[in-house]
Amino acid sequence: MAECQCDVSGHGSRRCPLRSAAEGSSKWVRLNVGGTHFLTTKQTLCREPKSFLYRLCQADPELDSDKDESGAYLIDRDPVYFGPVLNYLRHGKLVLNKNLTEEGALEEAEFYNITSLIKLIKEKIRERDAKVTHTPVKHVYRVLQCQEEELTQMVSTMSDGWKFEQLVSVGYGRAQKSEFLLIVSREVKGEESSQTHLAHSGELVNIGSSYNYGSEDQAEFLCVVSKELHNQSYGNNSQPSEKAKILQERGSRI
Repeated sequence: MAECQCDVSGHGSRRCPLRSAAEGSSKWVRLNVGGTHFLTTKQTLCREPKSFLYRLCQADPELDSDKDESGAYLIDRDPVYFGPVLNYLRHGKLVLNKNLTEEGALEEAEFYNITSLIKLIKEKIRERDAKVTHTPVKHVYRVLQCQEEELTQMVSTMSDGWKFEQLVSVGYGRAQKSEFLLIVSREVKGEESSQTHLAHSGELVNIGSSYNYGSEDQAEFLCVVSKELHNQSYGNNSQPSEKAKILQERGSRI
């Protein structure tokens, strides 16, 4: 055993470097959580009275605490979640990485019986769920002007959540060809910009007034886009086809 050699000063006081080092080392605690080692102070672990870690530092005889070969306390828990728990005891704030969940942190807080952390996480979960529940769902409307021959293709190729709403006949265009306004809609959650869903070849048309659809707290607008049509020969038939009539009848019932 190492001998402690103490110097006596002129005032009669003793200085023992070896004893001071031993006293300083006793303030530190090594933990082996799920195979990962953590080093912290007793002051940090004892910050929450009645917690598992507090009792561990007090050498509670009711705790069956084993140690590994390095003298670290063995704790069979997830080390990934223990990091945020330990940091909370250090500075009083809960910081979770993106790959961690509040529910996972709550499981660990309940295991270690850290009352203040349990309360904090439950409050965060309530705030998160309330935010998701009250996220307004709006609709973006798109009006496409097309000729009769394009109706079937335009309806069948809708994707990315776009839904058919209504088909409106606008009479005849050039060369006495039937033209229609195809109205489609899509749900937009949160602050998602509606203009990102406009047609790639579409151009926003000012129709003079906004189209409100829904309650006052969930304002909805109608976005009208125009599309340039190349002159092609579609035949001399100026009457709507049977497919166009079916689509128009279906849209009028919405």
